[in-house]
Amino acid sequence: TASATDKPILLNNIPDAEAFISGAEVAVIGFFQDPQSPEADQFRLAAGQIAEVPFGLSSSAAVLSRYGASENTVALFRTVDSDRRDLDMNNREVDAEKLTRFVRINELRLVTEYNPVTAIGVMQSSLQFNLLLITDKMSPKHPERMRKFRAAAELYKGKILFILLDSNLKSNERVLSYFQLKKSQLPALAMFHTPDDEHEVLAVGDISIERVQDFCNRFLQRMTKKEDKSEEKPLNEEL
Repeated sequence: TASATDKPILLNNIPDAEAFISGAEVAVIGFFQDPQSPEADQFRLAAGQIAEVPFGLSSSAAVLSRYGASENTVALFRTVDSDRRDLDMNNREVDAEKLTRFVRINELRLVTEYNPVTAIGVMQSSLQFNLLLITDKMSPKHPERMRKFRAAAELYKGKILFILLDSNLKSNERVLSYFQLKKSQLPALAMFHTPDDEHEVLAVGDISIERVQDFCNRFLQRMTKKEDKSEEKPLNEEL
C-alpha cells in the first residue's frame, strides 16, 4: 500500500484517471487547476488521514473536461453502485476535516459497516436492495463470517448493497428491534427493499455463501413477482 507521503497520486491524462477509478472500490479525485492552491493543500491533508482510500489529483484540462468537473472539485467514485459524489471546494468553509467526513459518509464498499457516519451514504445509495448481516463483531467466528459475506457480495455487485451491522453498538439496537430480533437469534440476515420497506429476516446460525445466495435469490424473486402482479392491476388514475 502507498504510504501517506505518496498520496495523492498525480493523474496527468484520461487513461491514468480511468485506470485509477476502476482499480478501487472507492476512489477520490481532486480536480485542481492550481495544484499548489490552499484547497489542494487541504485535499492533501485529508488524503493523508484516510489510509485505505486512494486519492488522486489532476490539474489536466483534458481530465477535468472528461469528468465534467469544475476546478476545486473533489469527486468520489464508488464501484458498488457506480455512483459519484462531488464536493465543491470553492467554498472557503471546506477544509480537510469536512473533506474527510464527506469521504467517510459516501464511501460504500462491497460490504459497508453501518454506523452513524455511514448511515447517510447507505440511505442515499442508488441500490434499492440492502442485505444486512447482523452479528457480533467480537465473536471469534467474525473474520470467517465476513470472508463468506464479502464473497457473496461480489456476486451481487451493483444490485444489492451488503451491510454489516455490529450488534454490540448501542446505536444499532433500534435496527434489531425494527427487525424484531433478539441477540440470542444472531447472526441473522435481513433483506430490505428501500422503496416500500418490504423486508425478510433469517436467523442463520452461521453464514455460508450458498445460504446468503439462496436468501437473496428468494427475496429478489418474491419482489419480481410482486412487481409483475402490481403491473397487472389496472392503473389508478391518480394525479
